[in-house]
Amino acid sequence: MRACHTNPGVSCGDCRLGELCLPIALDAQEITRLDEIVKRGRALSRGDYLYREGDEFKAIYAIRAGSFKTFKSTWDGVEQVTGLFLPGEIVGMDGISSNRHGHSAIALETGSFCEIPFHQLEELSARIPSLQGRFFRLMGQEIVKDQQMLTMLSSNDAEERVAALMLSISSRNHRRKLSATQFRLPMTRAEIGSYLGITLETVSRVFSRLQKQNILAVDNKEIHVLDMAGLKAAARLKPTDC
Repeated sequence: MRACHTNPGVSCGDCRLGELCLPIALDAQEITRLDEIVKRGRALSRGDYLYREGDEFKAIYAIRAGSFKTFKSTWDGVEQVTGLFLPGEIVGMDGISSNRHGHSAIALETGSFCEIPFHQLEELSARIPSLQGRFFRLMGQEIVKDQQMLTMLSSNDAEERVAALMLSISSRNHRRKLSATQFRLPMTRAEIGSYLGITLETVSRVFSRLQKQNILAVDNKEIHVLDMAGLKAAARLKPTDC
């Protein structure tokens, strides 16, 4: 049995999140070489920054526990949420192109992470093609996710956006072998509104409507998906789509 990923002493080879993170494509010897460059970070509390917009880009971060959001500050100081990251996911790739982080990353709850120095990752990837390939696939997934978000914001109504976010959290929980139908929202309704480009009041109205349709049961941040097919229909997805 693999060790708990919340234990800061757990290596890449023993981490339960290895099937989601960089080690998935590596053999035992290659995982050991990756493990040698990984720095296991301190625990962060809610509101602690992983990095700030404009910081020098030095590393990418694999989330071990908790959840994190990324955001940009507008010229008038308004916070625009740009991403949600859960355990097993990589955050920080926004800094690769300019060597500066274009967003801030902050803990939404108590969490921990693995810091992977990027220049060392580049050097190791040049010697381990499977690691390089895995990292390219992760970058590709980020590009696809950004494109999907832009499409959703440009063409979907409020109910479709909220339903799509609930499905995203559900499927990501399922990949981590957690419940796909019962989970706690990592973000407040105001943060969800900022992320989806709608108001807090609209988020609340959509949740109320989905409850009346017996698609969701909502108790503050606790979500219970009662009708998965109905939730997919609300998001304009086919019943067979994830």
